[in-house]
Amino acid sequence: MIKAILAVGLVFGLSALFVSAYLSPDDLARCQESPSISTGCGKADAIVAVSGGKTQFRTAEAIKLYKAGWADTLIFSGAAFDTAAPSNASVMRKQALEAGVPASDIVVDEFSRTTRENAEKTIDIVEKYDVERMILVTSPYHQRRASIEFKNLTENRVTVVNHPTAKDPDWPWYWWATPKGIWLGGGELVKIVVTSSDNYL
Repeated sequence: MIKAILAVGLVFGLSALFVSAYLSPDDLARCQESPSISTGCGKADAIVAVSGGKTQFRTAEAIKLYKAGWADTLIFSGAAFDTAAPSNASVMRKQALEAGVPASDIVVDEFSRTTRENAEKTIDIVEKYDVERMILVTSPYHQRRASIEFKNLTENRVTVVNHPTAKDPDWPWYWWATPKGIWLGGGELVKIVVTSSDNYL
């Protein structure tokens, strides 16, 4: 009986680790804090942060990358749930301005309401500014799906570099022990399947 319980616990633990790693790819994980000549660690043309969840953490991560020299342009994408309120992108822009980022280095998309729309409208901006390499910032649980949406639209014209936020209150390391964590993780897995299926239709 004890062996069976230990076996179930081991399988559950390994599954949780796999889901965590799968949902949150980080292409900059092996890089230093600043860009370098190492393969995959070079400077990008823009840093893109999409709103949703704990937007302020996504914005802060993008600002951190900007200040470390990873790109000279910040792109914020996201509408507000309340159409009478300022857009998420404008709130993200304000956070960046307060952190000392020049207004001239910030571009916003204030109309995207879904991850797919984030990708569609941001790609239009990216192409306008001749971006060839972009760093995509979002929450860990959302990184894989956002990456899929962006990569499907770039058609290899733009290199999408993944980098999820280092911290997110909605996604602690023990996410599998919280109702919200299970909801987010399970929901993302389902949405990834749906997203991938749509791309083959």
